[in-house]
Amino acid sequence: MKTVLFLCTGNYYRSRFAEIYFNWHAPKRGLSWQATSRGLGLDPCNLGPLSMHTILRLRELDIPVTGGQRLPLPVKGDDFATADHIVAVKATEHRPMIERRFPEWLERVEFWEVHDLDCAGPDEAMPGLEQEVVALITRLAEQT
Repeated sequence: MKTVLFLCTGNYYRSRFAEIYFNWHAPKRGLSWQATSRGLGLDPCNLGPLSMHTILRLRELDIPVTGGQRLPLPVKGDDFATADHIVAVKATEHRPMIERRFPEWLERVEFWEVHDLDCAGPDEAMPGLEQEVVALITRLAEQT
């Protein structure tokens, strides 16, 4: 099975949503891909394992919060090495972080531009994230 690694800052809101959303939809398209997610700079102020915005949106979509019990995880070099595809959900935020900490992996990262809560509310960000994940699934399905 191939893997996609979703990256955001805290591994609490956007990347976790992308991971769960991808893992719900990919099998329905017949993809032998599994998503995971990690954070580039975990925030100790994030309470609990998963953002309430993520939980609420998944509930709205009738998607089980599978894997939502684990705490956010920081990305390590091995995560890049074992992923078949890597996505950082906001280029302007995450490219500099990857350039600083993991420059050897920069060329393998696909960058999106999905805002965090400081720039957009979940009503704007979540649908954009959903569209990006669906487009990724479509591209991966076309490659098989």
